[in-house]
Amino acid sequence: MRFDIMTLFPELVTYVLGESIIGRAQKNGTIEIAAHNIRDYSEDKHRRVDDTPYGGGMGMLMAAPPIYNCYEATLKEADSALASVVDGEIRRKVVFMSPKGKVLTQQKAKELSEYDNLIILCGHYEGVDQRIIDEIVDEEISIGDYVLTGGEIPACILVDCVSRLIDGVLSSDECYECESIACGMLEYPQYTRPLEFHGVKVPDVLLSGHHANIDKWRTEQSIELTRKMRPDLIKKKEGEN
Repeated sequence: MRFDIMTLFPELVTYVLGESIIGRAQKNGTIEIAAHNIRDYSEDKHRRVDDTPYGGGMGMLMAAPPIYNCYEATLKEADSALASVVDGEIRRKVVFMSPKGKVLTQQKAKELSEYDNLIILCGHYEGVDQRIIDEIVDEEISIGDYVLTGGEIPACILVDCVSRLIDGVLSSDECYECESIACGMLEYPQYTRPLEFHGVKVPDVLLSGHHANIDKWRTEQSIELTRKMRPDLIKKKEGEN
């Protein structure tokens, strides 16, 4: 799978996504991530990408021309890169990271993981010209009900979340299928060595070797923790049943 991120700060997303599991997945060719600097496509000699909004108001707005120019170049680069690995038409989606979008969920990440190519637009300042959203964006996605200074961190979160669902990024499907949220509940508490830490011992059931009892304990703990910390998930699960 290939991710193309259109941004004013390519170094930021390259640095964040170049480490740990996502970094290794890029090195072994499981996923591909390309960051495109929107400023490189400005037609202004000073590489300006913003202007004042019509109708007045605070702040500056990202202009449509540099973004569209960047988008056209990104399409060509992505098509070329995917031509040898995708059989048939490229399954592509253009996403704009925006507080106005629907909040990212594990289910949405799963849907996005089915595409060959995600092009992600990162906004800045007071946002972007609506005309560019109307023309190229397929979906707006938010990472929560709060406002950040730009779309780069949300874009990194989206790429990380989706990438973990791509075959070969994690060691096995079990790594993400049984995690908190992914299974509809919060994950049970887990422990490792030492056996006792600050006077607190590992629960005896985990030392028993009795797998049925361990599974039962973990299920009970998961339900109890979810009911305490995220009762909305319990209600959702009960509604599905």
